[in-house]
Amino acid sequence: MSLQQEIMAALKEAMKSKDQTALTALRAVKSAILLAQTESGAKEELTEEQELKILQKQVKQRKDSAAVYLEQGREDLAAPELAEAEVISQFLPEALTEEEIEKVVVMTIENIGAEGMKDMGKVMGIVSQELAGKADGKTISNIVRAKLS
Repeated sequence: MSLQQEIMAALKEAMKSKDQTALTALRAVKSAILLAQTESGAKEELTEEQELKILQKQVKQRKDSAAVYLEQGREDLAAPELAEAEVISQFLPEALTEEEIEKVVVMTIENIGAEGMKDMGKVMGIVSQELAGKADGKTISNIVRAKLS
């Protein structure tokens, strides 16, 4: 079952159970996927990697919004955003720990012979592609920066 089909099934289930939080989150994901499919030059079907990127973007948007709300002392607005992020996260693969990400970063640095911050772009490109959908770009960037400095 493709990711899009799983989301549609979860959307139907949320409708039956009248779960408004899940409905809102899943409708937003469905909308983002449909937009990506209908973009000019886009293929009929999205690849799994593209679908995962859309989901990650949706989760990140909600977490960022929640962080802004919490900074402003608006827990009432942050809670639904975090709940929606949790619903969407169910469809993402299990995230890697920082230690696992660090192993991949170190291995990549050794393989390409990276020396210093001038090679950060190369390392980031390879590691980001290898860990697509499994790790947050910000976490990868922090680890690469720490290893290369």
